[in-house]
Amino acid sequence: MFEVRKEEYVSKTFRLKKELVDELAKCASKKDISVNELVSQRCRYSLDNMEVKHSADCRGFS
Repeated sequence: MFEVRKEEYVSKTFRLKKELVDELAKCASKKDISVNELVSQRCRYSLDNMEVKHSADCRGFS
């Protein structure tokens, strides 16, 4: 059965180097997604795949 889910979003401002933003924009354009979606997906991937060296680091993340 189809279920409508409402995603919760939060607006944040980050300061990034121009070269990085340009590279992200180029990549997003090639994949036909927004830069915002690309950054969100890459952050999720990084958090899901990072190694935590100390248990106090990044609580709640494996």
